Amino acid sequence: MADQPTPPVAGNEPELTDEERLHQMGYAQELNRSMSRFSNFAISFTIISILSGCLTLYGFGLQHGGPPTMLWGWLIVGVLVLFAGLSMAEICSAFPTAGGLYYWAAKLAPGNSAPIWSWFTGWFNLVGQVAVTAGISFGCAFSVSAFLALYTNQSYWLLPKYTIGILVIILAVQGLLNTFSIKLVALLNDVSVYWHLIGVAVIVIVLYVAPSSHSHQSAGFLFASPGVQAFKGLSGFVFFPYVFLVGLLNAQYTFTGYDASAHVSEETIDARIAAPKGIVNSIWISLVAGFILLLGVSLAIPHVFPVTIEHVVYKNYSDIALAVVPWATIFEYAAGRIAAELLILIVIGAQFYCGMSSVTANSRMIYAFSRDGAVPGSEFWHRINPRTRTPTNSIWFAAVGAFILGLPYLFSPVAYFAVTSIAVIGLYIAYGIPILLRLLAGDRFQLGPWHLGRWSYVVGWIAVIWIVFIAILFVLPQAAPGNTATTFNYAPVAVGVVLLYSGGYWFLSAKNWFKGPKVQGTADELAKIEADLAAAG
Repeated sequence: MADQPTPPVAGNEPELTDEERLHQMGYAQELNRSMSRFSNFAISFTIISILSGCLTLYGFGLQHGGPPTMLWGWLIVGVLVLFAGLSMAEICSAFPTAGGLYYWAAKLAPGNSAPIWSWFTGWFNLVGQVAVTAGISFGCAFSVSAFLALYTNQSYWLLPKYTIGILVIILAVQGLLNTFSIKLVALLNDVSVYWHLIGVAVIVIVLYVAPSSHSHQSAGFLFASPGVQAFKGLSGFVFFPYVFLVGLLNAQYTFTGYDASAHVSEETIDARIAAPKGIVNSIWISLVAGFILLLGVSLAIPHVFPVTIEHVVYKNYSDIALAVVPWATIFEYAAGRIAAELLILIVIGAQFYCGMSSVTANSRMIYAFSRDGAVPGSEFWHRINPRTRTPTNSIWFAAVGAFILGLPYLFSPVAYFAVTSIAVIGLYIAYGIPILLRLLAGDRFQLGPWHLGRWSYVVGWIAVIWIVFIAILFVLPQAAPGNTATTFNYAPVAVGVVLLYSGGYWFLSAKNWFKGPKVQGTADELAKIEADLAAAG
């Protein structure tokens, strides 16, 4: 494979500038490298978005074991995800490129197998990225629908056609913001960190101090049997261990997208340190803040029934769990209509930031994958806007792809849960492959300046085992009976389509021409690419 760039050398790695390391990997500095260490962390933290994931799937959690599933599940999943993040961060330090996962797989795979590992990693990453963008922005659209329904006292805003219409507007605005410049997106991501942390604090405090007509839920309800019994059987399954495991989707879906720090590494200053730290810090800070959020919302679940909220009578816990937007219902019950509207606006802001950042990361992955010729129409998707130094075409690929994945909600209310499962499975398969290849590579892998030392193998194998487990778990039935249009889990079908498409494409065509990441040229050619972009801008 003559195209292969020089592998990193541990001894001189810290002495290289960001541009020199990128040139060493075979790429020109086409993107604008102006993102700070904090901004790199901010994009992954924003995509994890506890105010998006935790609340968007809060109803799913209530239907799958209630608060005990969500709270214990959050802690379990968060710790195991941290192992995956640590392993990815170590690889990212050695290979700080926008391609991220598929590039890592190519460099870590043995012998001539690099292209096929890179190909499948890239396609799972691409589909997972599009799905997570769809899930995030759809959740934002759902929250806007809930706000409008509450503000106007008109429930028709919650109809699927209005939610999809709002989704179009949200994705269009997110696409436009990404088109302008990375500096604007970085600034908004920085703001987003404070929006999330202060927003969580405000929501939890308001929900704790506002209620005056009831007491808060007990610790037993939140962590033990009373909470399980209150929401028992809503998924259709009665075997609680299975219900609990399926309910982990709430946490696992939230802990996605932190590979964004890698995808913007070509725009980050001191990327070999900043990007791995961005991955790890985004996970553990989200773990702490997300637990506080879930605890605060669950404490405010109605204590005594029946409850009347805006002329709607909720007779039991099942009615709360099956509400169109359960968390918004809890907000209104606990804090009243006006305060609930303000809290919902906080959530909407966080979800919008999250979707905007997801479009950023998604577009960079599409740009890099296209740069290496792996996407149909690669030359078009790889183009850089010389004025803004952003991959404009890839940005709109990401936004339109997310819209297409959200469309099935018009016909099936469970389609959204399938999208979240697709995001989890697609992304974590893409996360797991380079981690596994790094473990198998042994001493062939040359460490970057940020690494785990002797803990690499322990941490890595725990991550791989967990990823295999959840990839199987989330294609299983999520509701019983699972053979109806409203309960069928479409995730295995979607994953099968990805395998069929990428596998068929590979064996029928790509194996003859895709050789993995390509070198853009010699040192002089890379310099010319950069000079031409600078002159055009």
